[in-house]
Amino acid sequence: MSSRHNLLFVILFALPLLANALESDREQPIHVHADWAEMDRVKGISLYRGDVVLDQGSLHIEADWVRVYHQNDELEYIESEGRPVRFRQRPEGAAEDVEGEALQLDYYALEDRIQLRQDAWVQHDGDRFSGEQIDYDIMGNRVNASSEGKYSGRIHAIIQPRSDEKKRP
Repeated sequence: MSSRHNLLFVILFALPLLANALESDREQPIHVHADWAEMDRVKGISLYRGDVVLDQGSLHIEADWVRVYHQNDELEYIESEGRPVRFRQRPEGAAEDVEGEALQLDYYALEDRIQLRQDAWVQHDGDRFSGEQIDYDIMGNRVNASSEGKYSGRIHAIIQPRSDEKKRP
């Protein structure tokens, strides 16, 4: 990893961009609205297509299709695609939602991690990161952004200055 990438990672890690997702989200039922659905309880997989809207607590996902994986009646993983997929979630103690979109979004519920791919961006509290791939570690408060293709290996970050009130815990 180049020193530029290391510096960017340190800057992103230090930002208060992402806080822990609401702990109660996992304890909430999942609500899905779609044009079509298929569920296989034995395999623990359900597929939804057509203007899909998925909500679980403060987590909100809109996509063209969504596949949900369960293990022992617990949400394990969500994969989705759309033009684009949109998501938002309210971090614990935050006044604003974290929002983002990409053409593909994978939500690893057991790891508290979201991966956005292709024309991806994520923003919170005025800070915004865009690139071809963004890994968002909810519990670790980390963002790892990378870019290839149309951005020629570069990401774009907008980091807002913090007032004294925002800097205090």
